[in-house]
Amino acid sequence: MERKVALVTGAGRGIGKGIALALARAGYDVAVHYRSSGEMAADVVRQIEAGGGRAVPIRADISAMSGVDELFAGFTSAFGRLDVHVNNSGITRMAPFLETTPELFEEVVNTDLRGLFFCSQRAARLMKANGTRGVIVNISSNHTLGTWSNATVYAAAKAGVNKLTMNMALDLAPEGIRVVGIAPGYTLIERASGEEARKAVERVSSRIPMRRFATPDEVGEACVYLASPQAGYITGTTLYMDGGALLPVLADQR
Repeated sequence: MERKVALVTGAGRGIGKGIALALARAGYDVAVHYRSSGEMAADVVRQIEAGGGRAVPIRADISAMSGVDELFAGFTSAFGRLDVHVNNSGITRMAPFLETTPELFEEVVNTDLRGLFFCSQRAARLMKANGTRGVIVNISSNHTLGTWSNATVYAAAKAGVNKLTMNMALDLAPEGIRVVGIAPGYTLIERASGEEARKAVERVSSRIPMRRFATPDEVGEACVYLASPQAGYITGTTLYMDGGALLPVLADQR
């Protein structure tokens, strides 16, 4: 039986790494996309290969259309099919609204929303061409419901991702392609290391009902489930994974 294939953007580190490794454990071959974390992406590939899977690193800057072309050219040359496409690449840039520059706006939106849109389009076209009843998973954020200072561009882009998930699901349902989203909250990633970072994590965790951050592996396992036949009737919706972080905020508004 031919192995299924997943393409994960931004898979060299953080949540994308957790997703890539979880999909590999579930039996997928994985295209590990990265932009600047080449050594980390290579390590993800080594881990997948050590577990008996196949993985290929692909470098591309999806904030530009030429980068989207490079990504899918590299992918199609390495793999003959696409079953699961995960849009994880994202840029987090914070600035006060009155100080946000056009450059910052474009940097965030071009990757977090435009890049995601056109990567999804290319993925869906490939699935349709091969007759694959595939799944597209969009990673957004609990910023789409919660409101934090200095996040106007990032939050708006991620809110756009949630709405795009709904509209893509409607348009792609006739092709047998499901589109789902995951909206993580605070998640432990590589830069959350060191004593100062540890104290910050403890401080923030005290305000989360579950008293901890998510792990990339947990987000990865959620992705595996949403891509599986067991979730075959789920489309056009976004799963929030924030340990209840938004619940006190919503409760305070009553």
